[in-house]
Amino acid sequence: MFNRLISIALLVFIAVTSIFFFCGALLLWLLTVLFDKRLAILHLYTCAWAYLYVLIVPAWKVHFLGKEKINPKKTYVVTSNHQSQLDILVCFGLFFHFKWVSKAEIFKVPLIGWNMVLNRYIKLIRGDRDSIRQMMEACEERLGEGSSVFFFPEGTRSATGKVKAFKPGAFVLAKKMKLPILPIAVRGTTHALPKNSMNFHGSHEIFVTVLDEIPYEEFKDMEDGELAEMVRRRIIPHVEVEEEKAA
Repeated sequence: MFNRLISIALLVFIAVTSIFFFCGALLLWLLTVLFDKRLAILHLYTCAWAYLYVLIVPAWKVHFLGKEKINPKKTYVVTSNHQSQLDILVCFGLFFHFKWVSKAEIFKVPLIGWNMVLNRYIKLIRGDRDSIRQMMEACEERLGEGSSVFFFPEGTRSATGKVKAFKPGAFVLAKKMKLPILPIAVRGTTHALPKNSMNFHGSHEIFVTVLDEIPYEEFKDMEDGELAEMVRRRIIPHVEVEEEKAA
């Protein structure tokens, strides 16, 4: 019951504060849209807005590893495993410029979804061929503008924490645009906020590990499926870590 009350309090806090944060986002968009074509300033504001909801829960201890490997002057195709809705909030804590690829339903959520529209994040209706085509075109446009694009190539959250097979879209783009791939591994969010649950689940250690970028020259001759599996296998050791044996 206590955990449920914490969840309700957090959801109410998010709902109320989102009113003020969205007003700030709208004002910032109006002030910067004419000269900040990539909307980088608005994205950093959104990072702060989103990551606040992680910081206010002291039971979630987030550790960022390898963050220094991100070159802010480069454009990446970013790929990460997906364990929980919490992944999005914690990855905002990396505070570098990118556009999310996210399911279309999220864009309809009042305030938070409207801010995603302002940011020109990229929507996708899963399983819809026209939507997939439009998503790929939008990704090419954002990458061409110099904005990295962040994918969860599993396509949906893993209920067990095991890294599922990667879909090829992100890797097709990396090859076509001749851009480096930046793999990111997220661990610990599965239990902090499990799939299909909004309850509070106690204290958890969360790790966001930025791996070495994979330059285009390393994968230019690889098949899309082969490349997807190579990136997946690089991420797995940082996600599926065996728990230490009790002393």
